[in-house]
Amino acid sequence: MAIQKNPRQRTKLPAAIPIFPLSGALLLPNGQLPLNIFEPRYLRMVDDALGAERMIGMIQPLDPARGGDEPPLYDVGCAGRITSFTETGDGRYLITLTGLHRFRIEGETGDAAPYRIANVDWGAFNIDAHRDISGDTVDREEFIEIMQDYLEAESLKTDWDAVDEAPIEALVVSLAMGCPFAPNEKQALLEAVTVADRAECLMALMEMSGADETGGDQTLQ
Repeated sequence: MAIQKNPRQRTKLPAAIPIFPLSGALLLPNGQLPLNIFEPRYLRMVDDALGAERMIGMIQPLDPARGGDEPPLYDVGCAGRITSFTETGDGRYLITLTGLHRFRIEGETGDAAPYRIANVDWGAFNIDAHRDISGDTVDREEFIEIMQDYLEAESLKTDWDAVDEAPIEALVVSLAMGCPFAPNEKQALLEAVTVADRAECLMALMEMSGADETGGDQTLQ
């Protein structure tokens, strides 16, 4: 079974949302994050979300090495809508979240659900509700040059024809979500307020890490 939803369809932002803590998983507004859901509590979370606003908040644990069912979390995450959903023969869900709007956690509801539900404040990231034109100020030539050096150092491939045609915002979202940065670096990219801020942060991270890293031959989507 599969469903497809229009990612541009607007959704009212609720005061509380289910949250999915996952280290290293970055969701940004207008980005798409595929997820393989298999834990019973998160299968239940997806079921409940599909019956409501289809919204899930992605957020990172503060300490990925710390165990337990309810590790401390960063304050800031990003909510996404389930825009595709497939149920596999072995009981897993394959979903895609399309990023909508960042939030700051104000506390958890204490509801009896098997997954965590947080009261959230959307106001700190009101920019996500509007078109961010700050990407127009980014030096595209410099950005592409740094990107190319980084991808070569990391042995990452990309579709350069698609890069040439993509707006800077799409490139920033794709790189920030897809590159193998550390969890705290991904959090910094998430919390960068504007596209231009995120591009600046991303270029700094690529310059710092690109020259010293080697890796397998991979493809960046």
